[in-house]
This record gives sequence, structure tokens and C-alpha cells, in this order.
Amino acid sequence: MAAIVFDLDGTLIDSAPDIHAVANALLAGEGRDPITLDETRRFIGNGAAVLVQRMRQARGIPDSEQARLFAAFMARYDTAVHLTEPYPGVPQALATLRASGHRLGVCTNKPHRPAMAVLAHLELDRFFETVLGGDSMAAHKPDPAPLHAAFNALGETALFYVGDSEVDAETAMRARVPFLLYGAGYRKASIEEMLATAVFANFDQLPGLIETLLTEAA
Repeated sequence: MAAIVFDLDGTLIDSAPDIHAVANALLAGEGRDPITLDETRRFIGNGAAVLVQRMRQARGIPDSEQARLFAAFMARYDTAVHLTEPYPGVPQALATLRASGHRLGVCTNKPHRPAMAVLAHLELDRFFETVLGGDSMAAHKPDPAPLHAAFNALGETALFYVGDSEVDAETAMRARVPFLLYGAGYRKASIEEMLATAVFANFDQLPGLIETLLTEAA
């Protein structure tokens, strides 16, 4: 059996519409033009503080406003769940992996409370034994420490990290674990640049891919 840890935004869920709505509500309050959905996807990946920083810089809001806007963003983040959807096939793939005896976790740079809120809203929380957010430890991805902690909580020897972004690829490389790339997420680089152990385009492929990799390793 394997321990399989997933990134969240851009991997299991398309949360960009909710994050986009929160960001633009803040920008409207500042009298600034909205950011686009594509910009939002580019800003996701390094945690909420960096997202707010990128949003602010994109619309010319000075650094002195970072703390205030970050606090305002976080005040809305826990309830930003209603426009978010799992990617096609995610619940079925997670159910299949659990039924096969694999142990599942999440390691995300999304803060822990919003991560748990959206997982509960989408009824995905039941699949995971551990969820580490970007504020669960002193370090966050691409530092490998949170990923190591997630794997340690699951306690298996065959390890896989599933993600969609350059941050995820670097985290897996630094943790020295196989990286499975969901090719339809929020990555900015080409698939060839991501140095993934394997790539999948649809979640219905993931359980079979895990079994193939376990067989090859054996």
C-alpha cells in the first residue's frame, strides 16, 4: 500500500473562481480595477500572503497596505467555497484509492482553516487522514518539511506526491519522492519542464497509474 499526498488548489479542486471573487471584492473596495481569472490562477501557489502581494502589486497598491489587505482577504477566505468545484473524477478516484487500502493526505500552501472549509463543503474531507496547510508549520512548500510531516502521519513506505505546479514539483524533488503531475491544473511551465515521475490528464487514470508504479517498484 502507498501513502499518497495531494496538493489542493489546482490539483484536487478548481478554487480560482472563489479566490478571484474575494480578490476583486477587495480591489473594488480600494477603487482598483479587477484582476482576471487567468491572473488569479497565476497568483495561486505560494500561499495566501503571496497571492495578496501579487494581486496588490498588479494593481499598484503600495507595500504598506499588505498587512491590512491580507487580514481582509483572510476574513473572507473561510467562506469562499461556493464557486469551487472538484476536478472531474476526483471523488471517484479518491474513493477507489481508499478502497484499495492506500492512505491519503493533503499538503497545501492554502491556510489550514480555508483548506478544511472547502474540503468539508465539497465532502472530500472524509478521504484524508491528515491535512497540512501553509500555516500548519513554520515552513511551507517548496520547503519539503510539510510534505515529510504529511507522509510521517500516514506511515507507509511507498510514497507519492500529486500536484499541479512548479512549487509542487520543487517540493517533491527536495523531499526526494515521486511526483505525479496533474497536467490540467495551474502550472505555468510546460509539462516537459516539470520533471515529473508521471503525468496524468484525468483523475480516472490515477488509481491505475499508482498501481503500475507500485508494480514497477516491486
